[in-house]
Amino acid sequence: QVQLVESGGGLVQAGGSLRLSCAASGRTFSPYAMGWFRQAPGKEREFVAAISGSGSTIYYGDSVKGRFTISRDNAKNTLYLQMNNLKLEDTAVYYCAAKRTSVAAITTRNYDYWGQGTQVTVSS
Repeated sequence: QVQLVESGGGLVQAGGSLRLSCAASGRTFSPYAMGWFRQAPGKEREFVAAISGSGSTIYYGDSVKGRFTISRDNAKNTLYLQMNNLKLEDTAVYYCAAKRTSVAAITTRNYDYWGQGTQVTVSS
């Protein structure tokens, strides 16, 4: 079992930056691929970014490419999402997720563990 706790969300103006963190506990972190997803009110959960267990493979959703950066520190059991040039449409609850194998994936059904989410609100 893996427990995931997100932090770093908040209110930011458009064009600003935030860094989300996801602390993992319960199992060794490095074998797990990790991902970030987000869900806005009334919308389906959307893929944001994913990273393989080693960090060598990374994927981004089209809407965040060039603005967001996913990274992980396996020594600290922590996943990060650096979000720059935030837009109004980035407003959502952001979730981190862990996958039992090390291969990165972009669909929710591939992930086995989920955090509770952290709210990101971008204002004009």
